[in-house]
Amino acid sequence: MVTQRKRALFFFSSLLLLGCQINPKPIEYGSDNCHYCKMTIVDKLHAAQIVNHKGKTYVFDAIECMVQFSNDFDTTSVAMYLCNSYTKPEILIDATKATYLISKKIPSPMGAFLSAFNTESEALRVQKKMEGTIYTWDALIKHLNGKSRSAN
Repeated sequence: MVTQRKRALFFFSSLLLLGCQINPKPIEYGSDNCHYCKMTIVDKLHAAQIVNHKGKTYVFDAIECMVQFSNDFDTTSVAMYLCNSYTKPEILIDATKATYLISKKIPSPMGAFLSAFNTESEALRVQKKMEGTIYTWDALIKHLNGKSRSAN
């Protein structure tokens, strides 16, 4: 009897833990709308996603939309910032660890010319061909927030 009770408790505890896992959800290109600008997400190179600690996801058509959305969002609730890798379309990478390139030769959906790379070496390789400026996550946030303030 005790064994059955322990098994049942273990089973239901496992289900509870599985239901609480915090994971990104696949972006439905062509049907999901950006949580910031409301445009339909079609670009598989520049999309982004925030996942909060409760597992709720917010999808974006561009990294710059995710950054602007974050300015008016309780960032203490964020479990993950993710963005697509420029060199591996549709693959979400950790946005806080990514390296960014702003290059006028690589258009992005909202016109910031912003692309993310999984490694600095990938970004530098593309920068050699496409020119532009390299940023870390923190430097990118400062750059984009400085631009949005000066535009107002």
